[in-house]
Amino acid sequence: MNELSFAVPLWVWAAVTLGIGVMLAVDLIAHRDNHVIGFREAALWSGLWIAIGLGFGLILWAWQGGEASSTYYAGYLIEKALSIDNVFVFALVFSFFAVPDAYQHKVLFWGVIGALAARLVFIFIGAELLQVFFWTAYLFGAFLIWTGYKMAVSKDEEVHPDRNPVVRLVKKIIPTDPRFHGDKFFIRLSGKRIATLLFVVLVAVEATDLIFAVDSVAAVLAITTNTFIVWTANAFAILGLRSLYFCLAGLLRRFQYLHYGLAVLLAFAGVKLILSETPVGKLPIPLTLGVIAVTITVSVAWSLVATRGGDSDSGETPSQTDHRADTQPHPATAAHASTPSAGPHRPEGRPS
Repeated sequence: MNELSFAVPLWVWAAVTLGIGVMLAVDLIAHRDNHVIGFREAALWSGLWIAIGLGFGLILWAWQGGEASSTYYAGYLIEKALSIDNVFVFALVFSFFAVPDAYQHKVLFWGVIGALAARLVFIFIGAELLQVFFWTAYLFGAFLIWTGYKMAVSKDEEVHPDRNPVVRLVKKIIPTDPRFHGDKFFIRLSGKRIATLLFVVLVAVEATDLIFAVDSVAAVLAITTNTFIVWTANAFAILGLRSLYFCLAGLLRRFQYLHYGLAVLLAFAGVKLILSETPVGKLPIPLTLGVIAVTITVSVAWSLVATRGGDSDSGETPSQTDHRADTQPHPATAAHASTPSAGPHRPEGRPS
């Protein structure tokens, strides 16, 4: 596999990772009060995160040239597109548990930190496997194609986030109170440290994201196994995930055909990865960028045109749509769901 390669000093790794940490800290400080994040505020933050992500590509271009920069942008775009899939999951989990608007940002903040940590581990493991064992390219490629197929053909299924195996395990190990206690993850009750329902929500978000992390990391590794580019593309795309959620949560029903575009991207990444170990070799980065851009544009435009004038244009804010007890996920989410249910469920003891 011919691969883009350049030396990245340890101090650069440290500086970039520190910079990401500082940006997360700034975001936490800016939202230290538990207020409801409106569309305007979310749009401003989302624009800032996108500008930072695109700006890093320019820095990479000045440092390592056009190939490194275009490879980064390809990875960034595909990760940004796949992160919309995460938004559907967040909306499902928050709606299911009826998480108050003011506490959602705190869950997403810690959820993003967990997502970054998981992706960093998966990136180094995946890149090393692809470098050492050529046949893992076929394995990862087949996995991406299969995931894309499942996403395209999956029907809406009712799912229960609280039946996730990881969530059930945590609830068995850690005593939990089935109620919210402000924005606290833990409280002391009768002298014992007890996890709150908000902590259960966080575990549900983290556990579900692990599945998406495998998809997204494998998709970017199909573009390059350069760990620095894969890491930065993932990190800068994920940094804006919280703001993206608050921008799109009230408009999710308008993206009803987006899952077809995401399915195409996953399948394309799988084919690209498999071809890299054949005489065909790696597909050109400009072609990859073009496929990603066209696929995202067409699927989004198709969705917006098809739902124009529907009930999705009712002007509802994210807070108005998030808290419906609607366990019918978007097909993109259903592709990752494994536990069907007979109907909606509201955790016992939750205040109305």
